[in-house]
Amino acid sequence: MLTKYDAEKILARVDNLPLYLHAYAYHFNMRLERILPGDLLDIAHENHLRGVKIHVLDGETRSLGNMNDIELAGFAEKAKQLQLDVHIETSASDQQAIDHATRIALKTGATSVRFYPRYEGHLQDVLPKINLDIQYIKERYQDSGLTFTLEQHEDLKSHELVALVEQSEMPSLSLLFDFANMINANEHPLTALETMSPFITQVHIKDALIINEDNGLGHQACSSGQGDMPFKDLLTRLICLGDEQPQVMAYGLEEEVDYYAPAFRFADEGDNPWIPWREMSETPLPDAALLEARLVKEKADAIRQLDFVRTTLQQIKSEASHLLS
Repeated sequence: MLTKYDAEKILARVDNLPLYLHAYAYHFNMRLERILPGDLLDIAHENHLRGVKIHVLDGETRSLGNMNDIELAGFAEKAKQLQLDVHIETSASDQQAIDHATRIALKTGATSVRFYPRYEGHLQDVLPKINLDIQYIKERYQDSGLTFTLEQHEDLKSHELVALVEQSEMPSLSLLFDFANMINANEHPLTALETMSPFITQVHIKDALIINEDNGLGHQACSSGQGDMPFKDLLTRLICLGDEQPQVMAYGLEEEVDYYAPAFRFADEGDNPWIPWREMSETPLPDAALLEARLVKEKADAIRQLDFVRTTLQQIKSEASHLLS
């Protein structure tokens, strides 16, 4: 139930919400090198977004991870000229992955690095490994000027992520809340948001269908507005986080149509479940005969998501205005 206090926060914040272009919205086009990191900056600028969230591997052979220092400096200069913030993402938490992502972040003038762990083993063995990774980040990079976000990414539960941040005692570490990734840990969006809310500073916006799977839940990403995610409620609550100032500093537009992730956590798993190994997130390419049409559709899907989010934000604003009047 929206309170007058929340309505006031919404009206003060909603028209200036920091929306970021997320590279995964152009996943196929970037895998085929049809869209490159520099192109993302152009798209973000053309659509009046605050910045870009880009993975070190997006763009394959022409990714940030494969650029030399001169090319990285060129990307940084373009982002600066377009007045765009840059967030770097990597899909691991080990020292090598963090060093690589952080080097790129510093070379490109980025302000933030997102990571998530991918370890196989029993939960009580995996969590200490992640703690050690976070301590490495703290010891080596806490004075770098970068912020770091740990994303909830399908295998860990919300209270486990909160505990990792609390135990780190690292002021520049917070949580990135994804609209759908808690599904695979056998949680639901609003419950996960409530648990994680004290530590959320960044968001990935997407929609998905929830799939029941053997005492667990999978998710199938779909066009925003066509899935099971409580889209408007999530945005409303995220906007309202933080009293004096907005707590959430970046909302990534991560349309992921057709991405699928299976159940990783189960209702009957006990207190020390096995966490399976998994590859980095990837959506399978369509058949060759369908590829060109799918590349065009992907671009349209990304812009449609932006329109849907902006329309939803105006609905939230209207409801807040109505309450106060």
